[in-house]
Amino acid sequence: MRRTVLRRVGVLALDYLYAGRHQLRAFLDRGTPDALVAGSGHLAPVVLLPGIFETWRFLRPLAQHIHSGGHPVHVVTALEDNRMSVPEAATLVARHLQEQDLSDVVIVAHSKGGLVAKYLMGMPDSGPRIRAAVTVATPFGGSSLARFIPLPSVRALMPTAPGLLRLALSRAVNAQIVSVWGWFDPHVPAGSRLEGARNIELDVGGHFRILARPELLAIVDEVLATTD
Repeated sequence: MRRTVLRRVGVLALDYLYAGRHQLRAFLDRGTPDALVAGSGHLAPVVLLPGIFETWRFLRPLAQHIHSGGHPVHVVTALEDNRMSVPEAATLVARHLQEQDLSDVVIVAHSKGGLVAKYLMGMPDSGPRIRAAVTVATPFGGSSLARFIPLPSVRALMPTAPGLLRLALSRAVNAQIVSVWGWFDPHVPAGSRLEGARNIELDVGGHFRILARPELLAIVDEVLATTD
């Protein structure tokens, strides 16, 4: 028991070190997302969706990995740090899909971004444009810790939040989703299992560090390979 507690404390410390380092990198990043689309081949386009309090720049290392495999990677800068409601965020992404005339899209999303992905996949105009989604550490069942944060954007992620309950009842697109999470997620204690989806629990702890793990990158590569 003591070893398990100490292990979780260690994971928590390393997870926040990772998050802090990459939030600082993202803050100092002045690059544009154009290079992630330019020079790509004709492989399936990828849309990258960040979690709450994250901009697309937080996920730049993941984007660069995907782009290095020949896939154009699209980001929606209008999401900013994704503090808006899930329907509002999905509307912005839907507009991007339409304006760029994207089809056979694979979404790769972190945390709340996975909720946006699922909502988007259920929209009549956008759903047919999307082939699959890989969601990482997404609170499909909400987070029991959200009630402790007095911010509407976070409280909307409580397990009892009406919007989250409605999204959970919509299962039509679940089979198109690959949900990945770690054995211990300090932000989503109940994990990210989604009924009807392909669910993968990795032997890695943390909500953020999982983004850089080779196991996750291999899963993303595998899903992309099946769409090419």
